[in-house]
Amino acid sequence: MILTDFDYARPAALDEALALLATPGARVLAGGQSLLPGLRTGAERARLLVDVRHLPELRGVGRAGGSLRIGALTTLAELAAHQLVLAEAPELAAAARANGDPQVRNLGTAGGNLAAGGRATDLPVAALAADARVELAGPGGRTTVAAERLAASGVPAGSVVTALLVPAAGPAAAFEKAADRATRYPLCAAAVRITPDGPRIAVTGATPRALRLRGVEDRLRGGPYTTEAVLAAFRAEPRELFVPGRGTSAEYLGHLAGVLTARALARAALNTA
Repeated sequence: MILTDFDYARPAALDEALALLATPGARVLAGGQSLLPGLRTGAERARLLVDVRHLPELRGVGRAGGSLRIGALTTLAELAAHQLVLAEAPELAAAARANGDPQVRNLGTAGGNLAAGGRATDLPVAALAADARVELAGPGGRTTVAAERLAASGVPAGSVVTALLVPAAGPAAAFEKAADRATRYPLCAAAVRITPDGPRIAVTGATPRALRLRGVEDRLRGGPYTTEAVLAAFRAEPRELFVPGRGTSAEYLGHLAGVLTARALARAALNTA
């Protein structure tokens, strides 16, 4: 199917982009890996595409206080290979590396992956485990929100993701994924961080959206992180938390989430040994 009719704008500054996004039917174009196929199939609609790919203030990876600041236009390939991210937020690097194929990773952006609505993507679950925050620019100015809140409510209309702020963790973090073979989207993915207060655990694909599993975290606080202990912690979760789909049952996905989490915790623990 060919693309439907729409207008195109390439703003020179973020404030100009935000003004354009106030137009009814305007959509942000960054990597375009989800939006453009959606426009071709009719799953997405747009009257105006606002191309933000050339805005320098949305690029770059660096430090901001005790966190890493990852610009929204950082490609998934850049994120997967960046030395700061590999050293201090390895679950983010692994999630980016697991995303799609090389073509997707070379074009897809961190901001687009975080903002994707209606489907499971890889970065949000890693951002939740990292207790990250997301910088937004919108009609009301600039703000930051918890990645967990963004996963629940999505990007507000007329706003743009400008950066991801990730607390530095060192190697005590990991990401595991079982991918849908046809789409490479996560059938289930789990991200973890081991902190002095206990593990932080997030899951996507098997759940309605990316979720922190605080009940599992509480059951595993103080250890051990053996496969048996992790699976027992997952079995105690309500079965309705896991959503059947794509030929899989909720029971199977709950078990798969536990297996992936156990693998991620083992890897994170090994990295700190």
